[in-house]
Amino acid sequence: MLFLILLAGCEETPTGRSQLALVPEHLMGQMGEDAFDQMRRHQPVSNDAAINQRVQCVAQAIVTAAEASYPAVSLPSVWEVVVFDDSSPNAFALPGGRIGVHTGLLRVAETPAQLAAVIGHEVGHVLAEHGNERLTQQLGIKAVLLLVGFFGEGDLGHQQLMQALGLGAQLGISLPFSRTHEEEADLMGLAIMARAGFDPQQSVALWRNMAAVGGGQPPEFLSTHPAHGSRIEALQQAMEEAMSTYRTVTPATCSW
Repeated sequence: MLFLILLAGCEETPTGRSQLALVPEHLMGQMGEDAFDQMRRHQPVSNDAAINQRVQCVAQAIVTAAEASYPAVSLPSVWEVVVFDDSSPNAFALPGGRIGVHTGLLRVAETPAQLAAVIGHEVGHVLAEHGNERLTQQLGIKAVLLLVGFFGEGDLGHQQLMQALGLGAQLGISLPFSRTHEEEADLMGLAIMARAGFDPQQSVALWRNMAAVGGGQPPEFLSTHPAHGSRIEALQQAMEEAMSTYRTVTPATCSW
């Protein structure tokens, strides 16, 4: 029985990388929804109409392009986008179709295309089920199977499940993705933003801006995230294919 479950959980990400992701999709979506609701209750939301319009335009273009870029991936039918009044340059996407953008990111992302690079990257994490894969790895296979009801008796309840996962209100933020996940999301995000009509070369400009804001960064081998230089190099290596896609689509018209 365990072998069959493991076999069923062994899949490929949209880029073709093998992964083991055992948490059911509906459960990941529920956790994402609950975490997002908690964040809205505890973090201020921006009411700036101009900022919200900018972010909504870019996010909707990215979601539409993600569906076109990866048609075989099951995506939420509706995505909710919220701008949080937070000075840190950050954004995130959660299972179940939730996207959050911090106002601080808009001081680093200087163009719609640069914002698209970040949102495309975060949506890439969701499309590739990186959160599911990470939970499976961190909890261990038997723990995941226990939590989703393959072992033991009865329903643990969602609150108990959230506590067992240790995610709280910061699902998708508090635990950093691995370097493999980050690199994969970078390349997926590059492909998505190009199909959405945003100049993919702006992804390199965005990470240069991030490097300038970040100041001193630990050596790459001490971090789970790629160093800015490595990240830029990988994006540049994939740039020709992304530019080929970009030349075939109508440029995005989000105002700034």
